[in-house]
Amino acid sequence: MNLLLITFSFPPAGGVGVLRALSLAKYLPENGIRVDVLTARNAPAVGKDLSLLQQVPSEVQVHRTWTLDLPFWLRKSVKKAITGGKAQSASQSSSRERNPLKRWIGNLLLPDPQIGWLPFALPAAARIIRERSIDAVLITVPPYSSVKLVTKLRRLFPDLPIVLDFRDEWLSTTIDLVSFNNNSRARKIAQKTESEGVRHATSVVMVTEAARRELQARYPNVPAEKFLCINNGYDATPPTEQTYSHPGQGQQIVLTYIGTVYGSTAPGTFVEAVLALSPEIRSRLRVRYIGHIETPAYREQLLSLGETIELKGFIPQAEALAAIRNTDYLLLITHDRINVAAKFYDYLGGGKPILAAVHPDGDVRRLLEETHSGQWADSEDPLAIRRMLEEAVTSSDRAAKPDLERIAAYHRRPLTARYAAILKQLVEDKQKKVKALP
Repeated sequence: MNLLLITFSFPPAGGVGVLRALSLAKYLPENGIRVDVLTARNAPAVGKDLSLLQQVPSEVQVHRTWTLDLPFWLRKSVKKAITGGKAQSASQSSSRERNPLKRWIGNLLLPDPQIGWLPFALPAAARIIRERSIDAVLITVPPYSSVKLVTKLRRLFPDLPIVLDFRDEWLSTTIDLVSFNNNSRARKIAQKTESEGVRHATSVVMVTEAARRELQARYPNVPAEKFLCINNGYDATPPTEQTYSHPGQGQQIVLTYIGTVYGSTAPGTFVEAVLALSPEIRSRLRVRYIGHIETPAYREQLLSLGETIELKGFIPQAEALAAIRNTDYLLLITHDRINVAAKFYDYLGGGKPILAAVHPDGDVRRLLEETHSGQWADSEDPLAIRRMLEEAVTSSDRAAKPDLERIAAYHRRPLTARYAAILKQLVEDKQKKVKALP
């Protein structure tokens, strides 16, 4: 079987956004699927990570095209101009609509700035499908502008199996917490784009059950079997009883956060909780933040912790995984009810207990409880977060015993094997339809 994997970002681009596509390119070949990757040559990224590129099997052919997207630093500057450097909300969106300049800038590129890749990606995809005898296409998003490729390719290849892979749910959460623009025009275009993509895709895959339910409920007239769930995962060797590391018993407790700081991971309530700790407990806590910080406001909040905080910026994945080995706890913050950050799974594979400030009704809480991998508090409740931190610093020996079998199930190799089975079934179903034609 021959698959075309379409992903805007791919190694050597760094960051968690490339890891799902990388894992598919890495493990699908061992499941009997030849993979061609179509990606943007100059896709903006928080940094480069050549170690990720080394994980791509030699038999995977990577096709790179240009994109008209803005450089990473310039896109962030434009977004800051639109949002005022703050996390977006519906009320802020309304105020921007009353500002003609910000409205014009925000509406210039919709659904997102990466739409400048489509004029290059579409003809390249069509050529690869024909020249490489592609049996199925998998398009992973965000950026959500790539959803438009589903409809465009369907017009060219009416019978080709096309899988639309959402790494994040779009219309209920991401458009408010993360998106470049969320005004009324942006929402209208996003709704139309998603609806067309769902209708023309052969299957739609989400990375959490909550996201699958959310999307399926939005399209009650679409067959339920079209909506599937394949979780994200981790790539480290699964932890065992011998390798799993419980918190140290020393005077200082190290708490490490890895990943981008943006709307859905805003640190405000966590910072408030740390500032409310007693001087004695706070003196024993060291918080390390590794990754890109989206806005100056978030950086200022974190720096208000003084000697308690250490900001290290973006580092390659190998260094980030090493940092996991040298911490007592891993810090997870998410205000998102539906999506699960990809780094959560790296945390699982890291073999360290997690302290999480999460949405109480979200899938992250469910996964924490399913795997017994850490403690959680409501991300909007500074008092609850403070109590969780106090217990971690003063009673680290009470950490929950993890369910190592459940944690092992989230390794990327078995998850990709499940994905391979889905792809093969879609191709087999198509072949049966062709044979059944008179």
